[in-house]
Amino acid sequence: IRHMRQALDEYCIRGLNHNIPFLAALMAHPRFVRGQLSTNFIADEYPNGFHAEDLPVHEPRLLAAVAAFVHRKHVEREATISGQLPGHEVKVADQWVVLFGQVSFALTMTPIDGGYSLDLGGPTMTVHSDWDIGHPLFRGVVNDDNNHQVVVQVDRQGFGYRLFHSGSRVDAVVLSPVGAKLFELMPKKAAPDMSRYLLSPMPGLLVSLAAGEGQEVKAGEVVAVIEAMKMENILRAERDGVIAKLHAKPGDSLSVDQKIAEFA
Repeated sequence: IRHMRQALDEYCIRGLNHNIPFLAALMAHPRFVRGQLSTNFIADEYPNGFHAEDLPVHEPRLLAAVAAFVHRKHVEREATISGQLPGHEVKVADQWVVLFGQVSFALTMTPIDGGYSLDLGGPTMTVHSDWDIGHPLFRGVVNDDNNHQVVVQVDRQGFGYRLFHSGSRVDAVVLSPVGAKLFELMPKKAAPDMSRYLLSPMPGLLVSLAAGEGQEVKAGEVVAVIEAMKMENILRAERDGVIAKLHAKPGDSLSVDQKIAEFA
């Protein structure tokens, strides 16, 4: 199982939807590891479906260390910019704060041969890696455990990083201590409520609409049909309601998550 978990972490796919995070989460699930399986395993453990961003982070200190490592590499490269004024060159700081979700890690980084030593408030952690900027896979050795190579997928997201490991997904931001305090004061933008909309789950052609504006529909009734990859996909109402507005018409080309209908 350990080898399979590492293989899934190393399998990097971009541009297509896939179920690798789900498979990785299964491999890390305590019940799966114990072999306590049944035909209802998925229904029991994921009654509302699988969402990588909702999984608890199994190794938060590790992901914080990887995020800090990656960020430090970016900062060190930026510090080599030419044209700096003599005596005012950029100095790379050692103190950083890693934030993801409601978790924060204040840490101190010390360069060592082939990596960094990190003080995260507990036992000191060493991370050795030859990772370079732009590589999607971070491979490293933690605490000199050469028998177990850590693999984390890394994507740059704005000024932060998206990390994938063991099925979970973390959006991390690495800031200076002052920047972290100011970041906490930033207003949080609430996610829009899309529960009233029927959205296209895939790009495709809207073939037909089975309901019009003002029409009442019951849960399970067909609302729309989308053609994608030469297959027709039927979209049904998830709950009872009334169609308040149609945002698309038959013949329209739809993108992922495009609004089709709005419920009152």
